[in-house]
Amino acid sequence: MKPRPERAARRTSPAEHALRSLGRALGAAAQNAWRLLRQVLAVAWQRVRPVTDVIGPAGRLVLLGAVLSYGLSITFGWVEFTYLATTLLAAVLVAVPFIVGRATYTVDLQLNPHRVVAGGRALGQMTVTNSGERALLPARMELPVGSGLAEFVIPGLAAAAQHDELFAVPTHRRAVIIAGPAVSVRGDQLGLLRRIVRWTEAVELFVHPVTTRIASSAAGLMRDLEGEITKKITSDDISFHALRAYEPGDALRNVHWRTSARTGQLMVRQFEETRRTQLTIVHTADSRYYASEDEFELALSVTASLALQVIRDGTGISVVSEKLALRTATPVALLDDSSRIEAVSDVFPTLREFARTATRRLPPPSVVMVVAGSLIDLTEFRAAQTLFGKDTTTIAFRIEPGAQSRLSTVSGLTVLTLGDLADLPKLLRRVHR
Repeated sequence: MKPRPERAARRTSPAEHALRSLGRALGAAAQNAWRLLRQVLAVAWQRVRPVTDVIGPAGRLVLLGAVLSYGLSITFGWVEFTYLATTLLAAVLVAVPFIVGRATYTVDLQLNPHRVVAGGRALGQMTVTNSGERALLPARMELPVGSGLAEFVIPGLAAAAQHDELFAVPTHRRAVIIAGPAVSVRGDQLGLLRRIVRWTEAVELFVHPVTTRIASSAAGLMRDLEGEITKKITSDDISFHALRAYEPGDALRNVHWRTSARTGQLMVRQFEETRRTQLTIVHTADSRYYASEDEFELALSVTASLALQVIRDGTGISVVSEKLALRTATPVALLDDSSRIEAVSDVFPTLREFARTATRRLPPPSVVMVVAGSLIDLTEFRAAQTLFGKDTTTIAFRIEPGAQSRLSTVSGLTVLTLGDLADLPKLLRRVHR
């Protein structure tokens, strides 16, 4: 059978080629036109936005009512709706003079102190100064503080005059409270038009968790300045172990010359490897492990207390939670970051998965402390313990407010059940023993 000859490729006619070229040109022109239209609309919106921003919710409702009223009047010939629309528009026009004018304020916002322990006292001061050459009419200022809003009536100020406003900041809960920005609000009494001018940046107030002082030796850490001696033999360390025959590649600085001269062959020193103390605190903020908000706060106080003492002792430490790895360079940095921790949910399927992911790039720890609430199962503590080597000491903290603080051992795992923060130093002393 003879092979079928291949069909010759169909050539595109000049007309078809012209149509395709025209289609591509029209498509490119449409894209360019759409891009140009978007740019024009963006510029127009930037020009119109300063005008539309001064219209408050009540003003938008009044304008909408005026448009609908005019529409009903034109459609059905109802003169009453013409009067209503005219009245609504007149109300908006009357409100315009209330937003006209230029203020010359200089506003200084200060918090004293910037850091406070939960339950402490924090005060704020807002100083408003007329930096212009003309007197200013009374005005109203708004200052967001956390989830609340403080309102102040600023009296009329002569040139260079100033006015102080004091306010208290609620600090009963650990948090990072944002105060500001301070804005002046000008507008009519009905709230149809509202002109806002921003005068300051936001200021942070750190409300630190309550902590307790722990004795330096109570955390169960090795107290050697050089670290803990392990059973691993190495050729370069400070804890001498034995001598052995020289092998090619050994460093000449480790040669023991007196023994070499006596035995007639080169002998080098061997050492036991030492390891610097490295503490890792794994603090889970998963809400499924905590029975209440108070329990969550107590767990954070425990973590902060442990970390603070380790930082003071100068021991290496890492503190991790689901959403944040806390800074441990200074006690203040640690407390600031601990104020930012919030409850999370379903970030990791298990405590072990969280601990594995959070500690993957950290230095190998010699001590691991895992902090969780009363709703955690002890098997999750055991599963997290298996992530670390046999030479690593693992201590589990189970937080249960009101419970009797106690120390127990479950399948080789040290478990501290803590019902009160004041019991933490006593329990840690028992661990150290």
